[in-house]
Amino acid sequence: MQILRILLMRLTTTAITLLGVAIIVFFVIRVVPGNPVAMMLPPGATEDDIARLNALYGLDKSLVAQFGIWLSGVVQGDFGTSITSRQPVLGLVLGRLPATLELSIMALVIACLLGGAAALTGTRYRGTRTEAAIDVADGVALSVPDFLWGLVLILLFGVLVPIFHISGRVTPSLDLPFTTNFYLFESLLRLRLDLWADIVSHMFMPALALAIPLAAIIGQLLKQSLKETMNLDYVTLARTKGYGETRVILREALRNAALPTLTLVGVQFTFLIGGTVIIERLFSYEGLGNMAIDAVINRDLPLIQGIVILFAVIFTAVNLAVDLLYAVLNPRLRHA
Repeated sequence: MQILRILLMRLTTTAITLLGVAIIVFFVIRVVPGNPVAMMLPPGATEDDIARLNALYGLDKSLVAQFGIWLSGVVQGDFGTSITSRQPVLGLVLGRLPATLELSIMALVIACLLGGAAALTGTRYRGTRTEAAIDVADGVALSVPDFLWGLVLILLFGVLVPIFHISGRVTPSLDLPFTTNFYLFESLLRLRLDLWADIVSHMFMPALALAIPLAAIIGQLLKQSLKETMNLDYVTLARTKGYGETRVILREALRNAALPTLTLVGVQFTFLIGGTVIIERLFSYEGLGNMAIDAVINRDLPLIQGIVILFAVIFTAVNLAVDLLYAVLNPRLRHA
């Protein structure tokens, strides 16, 4: 019953949050000076040409009327038509979403591996120079923004030692047999390891740039949780049975210590998706973040609205999933 109440409460909060985001993004972007329709017309266009195009996109109506029409369409799955490409916004956004999701998932996996390894090593060798070195590395990783890490990686592994590709999502000359835009996953399913390796080579550096600061956060929290767990009675009992320190950490302490970290990972994943905007631009990666920057530059109002709403849906959905997972894993809530 407690989990059901949490679900209903979170669903209500999610609906209110999405409505608030829709209101804010719709009205705020219209405060910015400039007419997006005028940008579409060639020099010398008349006022009648601008008026006809405004009427075509519904920009001649009041803001309240425009919002009502747009929100009604969104509820029905119609996000409007892009002003710059003249294509349905929903199709454009969903076409780029797989690239951003794959990049975010790879960055999250890398962050968990790096952060987990740092936390386990620091706990195993606590009080030594090894732990001190890991703490210093965590501090450096957190003090440098992800886009600066991207520049460093481009310099190191794209210029000085050119191991990875520094732009794009896949080599343009390759013949892509994909039926979806999930290139990374579909190449594995088709056992096209050559394509998979090329995609990873393009994706690794932007994913690593996103992962480095997150790995430091995960490592610090997990190490702190492990240190607290190592003093509990059942861990002490495991030591008295003669278990080695590594086994005590991995088999006894890690399970309980990982719960707070799991919640953090879910929350940080939402920020990770939002953080792809600058990284995708830096690496010319064909994802949703890169499209968002182009939409802002071109003042493509329907496309901006569609991208922001989709980001909001992803954020709220991930947070909802994390809350429910925590409720399921927490015995006090599960048996309430």
